[in-house]
Amino acid sequence: MKNINVLPADTYTVINKTIITDIDKRIVSMLYQPIIGFTAVSLYYSLISDLDKAELISDELTHYHLMATMQLSLEDIMIAREKLEAVGLIKTYIKKDNINQLVYLLYSPISPEEFFNHPILNIVLYNNLGKKEYEKIMNYFKIPRINLKDYEDITSSFDEVFTPVRGTIDNTNNDITKRDTNNILINKGIDFNLIISGIPKSQLNERCFNEDTKELINNLSYIYNLDSLDMQGLIRNCLNEKGMIDKTLLRKSCRNYYQFDNFGNLPTLIYNRQPEYLKKPTGDNSKWAKMVYTFENITPYQLLKAKYKGAEPTDRDKKLIESLLIDQKLNPGVVNVLISYVLKVNNEQLTKSYVEAIAGQWKRLNIETVEEAMKITEKEHKKFKKIVKPKEKVIKEEKNIPAWFNKEQDVLELEENEKEELDKILAELV
Repeated sequence: MKNINVLPADTYTVINKTIITDIDKRIVSMLYQPIIGFTAVSLYYSLISDLDKAELISDELTHYHLMATMQLSLEDIMIAREKLEAVGLIKTYIKKDNINQLVYLLYSPISPEEFFNHPILNIVLYNNLGKKEYEKIMNYFKIPRINLKDYEDITSSFDEVFTPVRGTIDNTNNDITKRDTNNILINKGIDFNLIISGIPKSQLNERCFNEDTKELINNLSYIYNLDSLDMQGLIRNCLNEKGMIDKTLLRKSCRNYYQFDNFGNLPTLIYNRQPEYLKKPTGDNSKWAKMVYTFENITPYQLLKAKYKGAEPTDRDKKLIESLLIDQKLNPGVVNVLISYVLKVNNEQLTKSYVEAIAGQWKRLNIETVEEAMKITEKEHKKFKKIVKPKEKVIKEEKNIPAWFNKEQDVLELEENEKEELDKILAELV
């Protein structure tokens, strides 16, 4: 994602690249909304409503118009826009000037059949809804099966109904409106040269790694958190006699490989990192910035495992973290801060009621970035110090403050043991 600062005065034009039907809108509401949220879906519908009567193109409008009609801040609208981009419902172009001009291209959602077979969207939908709601929605889109074995097909063919006549046509117009969808982009760093180099040439068909196959491999590596070497071994075992990859077998192998390493569980958002658009710009080398960077670039699972000194966290703690990400919809970096904070002030225990109380407060305050989370813990601690008056109690509490607190400096110091833990994790990521 490119970091563009959009202002209320900046203009935008909506161009419809597709035909959006009532069924499409139902698909967006039922399948996409549990993933991208209500605000993003509302923005999608707002952009549709900006189109002219022919539903082809809008007038040039300002982003203040969106803010007024949706009654949202521009920041919330931009976050919603990025979610729409991420799932392929819109594409954004910009022409920079004193007043930036943006163009939003609208696309249809993919079909339910494509959605339920998508290696990423399908799994995220399942994890966000849970088994019962997921199956309910899947059944809604299932086509009823009718046994036509004892029936005869009496459908008329075209030539039985119409008689051809002579005529000519000048040209074919390729600009006619049609239903169009947009692919989801995954910038996963899979090294296909490394994968190919590890498989004997005699086993590979030269057409094995076409664009569709590469896209599937990237998607599977993202959702199952697999690197190039992991994928190399799995692909080698999924080659058929023609030297082509059996895609169905590859999907199954990736899922089984992941479940074997994760006690039968499917992937969840606990293994994701802070979204790029919510990260602090790099360049600051202070210890505060280093802590922010660490929280932004490790997953809640990695942080939890570091707190367990490398041992596997308990299922109870993992489920608690998953609920913060899925039910409370806190961002991964924010959850990292929450984990570290609670463990520090609560004698290294993740008490469910205590964690959820803080999570609820942060959600109501719309805490989305690591810095916001760190600053609110610092603020709450200072407020607590004013309430606790006996000196010995204050001293006792000082020992339990989060590692990023410091009484005298703006640049916050890290406790040495925690610094070593997080530096070790950070070193593995770089």
